[in-house]
Amino acid sequence: MIKRIGILTSGGDCAGLNTVIRAVTLRAIKQYNWDVFGIRDGTLGLTKTPVDAVKLKESDFDGSLMRMGGTFLGSNNKIIQKNASKSQVSDLTIRGINSLRLDALIGIGGDGSLKILQSLTKKGKINFVGIPKTIDNDVKDNELSIGHDTAVDVATNALDMLQPTAASHRRAMILEVMGRDAGHIALNAGIAGGADVILIPEIPYSIKSIADHIDQIRSNGRNHALIVVAEAVRKESGKRAIVKYIDGQVRLGGIGAYLGDEIYKLTNAETRVTVLGHLQRGAQPTHRDRLIASAFGVHAVDLIAQKKFNRVVVWKNRIVQDVSLDNIAGKSKTLSKEDPLIEVARGLGIYIGNVN
Repeated sequence: MIKRIGILTSGGDCAGLNTVIRAVTLRAIKQYNWDVFGIRDGTLGLTKTPVDAVKLKESDFDGSLMRMGGTFLGSNNKIIQKNASKSQVSDLTIRGINSLRLDALIGIGGDGSLKILQSLTKKGKINFVGIPKTIDNDVKDNELSIGHDTAVDVATNALDMLQPTAASHRRAMILEVMGRDAGHIALNAGIAGGADVILIPEIPYSIKSIADHIDQIRSNGRNHALIVVAEAVRKESGKRAIVKYIDGQVRLGGIGAYLGDEIYKLTNAETRVTVLGHLQRGAQPTHRDRLIASAFGVHAVDLIAQKKFNRVVVWKNRIVQDVSLDNIAGKSKTLSKEDPLIEVARGLGIYIGNVN
């Protein structure tokens, strides 16, 4: 009989996480009278002695948390244990889960986090249900992940604010958005925000084609342009645009600045670059993210009640469903040239790379 479940958030934060934790807690307590334990800082909390976890109560969710971005439990996308092997860290994490005497664990994460949690729970023979969250919306077999709608909304609002200043100064404004492997944010926000150029990692482009497009806009009487680019788009040479930080980490970044310089060389158009970065993660969740998060949380708890484990809750065909974790973990969903929104962008006259 199920009596105790745990929940953690893993990987990068996003809007809607507090809402899904709320939904899991309320459903588990109100419907099934279970105890729910929130694990702090993702899998990192499980490696501590004692495990860093808190028993969640209905009173923890007074209505304000679901309106906040991020996760009040904290998250983590790497475990650092000095002088410990990957196997030792894995064993320590499993021991932490077992010490809580959990009957099942709910993990909220993207494709990478779900892969890690799949490996841990399989090794430890732990009952597991996954919930997809990622602003990139690149989890396989899932149409909408928690956090994506808010990230697109932030990017669209940025374009709304960049357009007047672009027109005032006759500039080409470049907006660099997140998108580690896929261009879902750039494509959705670009269409919604009236961009003239949308660049995504899945489709090659040429600087000359962008320049020709901007010249065509000028010849039609408009003095400015809006360009959206996903951070994972490579330079025309194929080289990644990266930033090296003082802590030794190497991360994506800088493609917007590269494009600004190259476009200026061919068009003499004054360019300005805005990098949204983590603004896309920390915003107040949109109504859609709150709805999806609530539906995912309730369904995840019901799966546990039905003893359906090794499953991931997904949104498909406008309803909540669930699929095998094995079909999703570590597998990303990128855009194809035949994606309906690619055709929408082309139909609007947006340059979206060398599609043909």
